[in-house]
Amino acid sequence: MVLLPMLVASRRLLLLSGSMLLALGLRLLVSSPGLGGTQALPASEQTSNAEQTSNAEQSSNAELSFSPAELRRIAKLSPLPPAPLDTTNRFDGNPRAERLGHRLFWDTRFSSNGEVACATCHDPQKEFSDGLPVGEAIGTGTRRTPSLWNVSQGDWFFHDGRADSLWAQALQPMENPIEMGSDRLAVLHVIAGDASLRQAFEALAGPLPELSEGQRFPAHARPDPLEPQSAHHRAWVGMSEADRFAVNRRFSDVGKLIAAFERNLVKTNSPFDRFAASLQGRSNDTLSDAPNNPPKDAPQETTEQSLQVQPSTEYPPSAQRGLRLFLGKGRCHLCHNGPNLSDGEFHALGLGPRGGGMPTDPGRYGGLPPLEVSEFRANGAFSDDPEGDRSQLATGLSRDPANWGEFKTPSLRNVLNRGPYMHAGQMESLGDVLRFYSTLEGAAPLHQHQEQVLVAREFSDAEMADLEAFLGSLEGVPLEGYWGAPPESPRPPDAPR
Repeated sequence: MVLLPMLVASRRLLLLSGSMLLALGLRLLVSSPGLGGTQALPASEQTSNAEQTSNAEQSSNAELSFSPAELRRIAKLSPLPPAPLDTTNRFDGNPRAERLGHRLFWDTRFSSNGEVACATCHDPQKEFSDGLPVGEAIGTGTRRTPSLWNVSQGDWFFHDGRADSLWAQALQPMENPIEMGSDRLAVLHVIAGDASLRQAFEALAGPLPELSEGQRFPAHARPDPLEPQSAHHRAWVGMSEADRFAVNRRFSDVGKLIAAFERNLVKTNSPFDRFAASLQGRSNDTLSDAPNNPPKDAPQETTEQSLQVQPSTEYPPSAQRGLRLFLGKGRCHLCHNGPNLSDGEFHALGLGPRGGGMPTDPGRYGGLPPLEVSEFRANGAFSDDPEGDRSQLATGLSRDPANWGEFKTPSLRNVLNRGPYMHAGQMESLGDVLRFYSTLEGAAPLHQHQEQVLVAREFSDAEMADLEAFLGSLEGVPLEGYWGAPPESPRPPDAPR
């Protein structure tokens, strides 16, 4: 996980190469690997010396005046719009599918020991994560369990991006030996053996295969090319191609139904969103009435005069100062950008395991091969829109040594209670994270690309306190609806009997 990378790293972004002390002040420079040189930020994006004034020089109760450049950056961070419908998932946005997916999300029978469900590690009481440094289910993993808040905003899933749709992501834990440890045949047999669940599933997805024919459809089977002699793999290759296709089709529907439910896991309308709305002249009531919808009047170009902000208990001066640091000295917005406060891309920080030592997790470098061969890719046979925009994301991807040790930038929305932090829970608190970016202590050099973009920010204690106040102000309000407990029945209350 790459939390709070105050840096840029990706071939698709401009990279922060450092700073130069000029005769008249500090000027931040940006380097692009594609340009082979260094160039100054555009005038509209430069931050003046006045904007970089130390927090120590500001009264804790002073009104902050945000510059036109700062206002433009703030307008890019809020509000959080509804995620676009995933056209590769025909159930996305279907209320009946959402309810059934909600039920599947809580079903422990999909695990090999009957004790682990999606909700076991993605606990609503723990920010849809588990509060542990690394995931623990049937076994113990090597990475932290990501939160599912606003998960449908993403393009890539898992810390290494090895899934290109939310529905494909939902399938992998079921067959991972250290997560749910099950297999696709066993999952379908569970659905087939529960009359109410089967009726609801087939009403939406279509008929299950003739699973009662044990010769054709064994109790347990899944492809496992890394263990070709395993009983699961031998049972899978022993099935006919047509039967394997039928199983994959309905197994993919299980993931799609769960993803349809997860689309409801929206948490926005934070104190920061309300503050940003006031800066842009939008109504706070608009945000309150529709927390998952953008206001009708989109942000307009800010005038060239600074806007005076009246600090209040709803958005304290410390959070405002932290916001300024986030946009200025910290350069945090270069990776944590857009309304979800993430660029959705992959960056290398050089963090070793939680117990110390050199990095051993390949990250994105290890995530690309399973994505390339997955039968559940967004442009594959089980996609409902193999030619759509999402389906084109993975087209042309290539594996490069520079991907080694890169992890996806997480959203900073609702980050306050989501620790431990980083991809393997290496840091207990947000304070630890901020100290890391202040000093880069413990970051191991991985490759030249990483060395170019990592710059110690040298925050003072007061600045780190202000940044933490800003991060705390990103805590939102859940979208109204069911999400905290399983439904009593997989069928909607108004469904025909």
